[in-house]
Amino acid sequence: MEKTKLTLAGKRKSAVAKATIQEGNGKVTVNKIPYENLTFFHKLLISEPIEITKKLLGNFNFDISVKIAGGGHEGQIDAARIAISKALVAFTKSPELRKAFLEYDKGMLVADTRRKETYKPGDSKARAKRQKSYR
Repeated sequence: MEKTKLTLAGKRKSAVAKATIQEGNGKVTVNKIPYENLTFFHKLLISEPIEITKKLLGNFNFDISVKIAGGGHEGQIDAARIAISKALVAFTKSPELRKAFLEYDKGMLVADTRRKETYKPGDSKARAKRQKSYR
């Protein structure tokens, strides 16, 4: 029997995470490291969609592998969290799970589109203007 795989991406700032989900026994790896081995707060962020899924569906029989590139540590973890949530919703095809994620935190399914404002010509920063002296 062929296992079905599904790959979805999540983005945060310049970090891009690709989550591959398939039927399995509940293993979640981030860059080939079990998510339980991450730092405490990173582990909590990654476990949020997993715990909501367990609570709603009763079981968690999915293997999820996340590969992250670009960005910093926090951006990578947020991107992974979005990718895992999107993958779970798409794989289970559960509108209740989607609704639960959106009620808990809209940022689990919808990427934050804020970006750094561009620098303006002749200025040192995006909003800073040259000071002028009248004396």
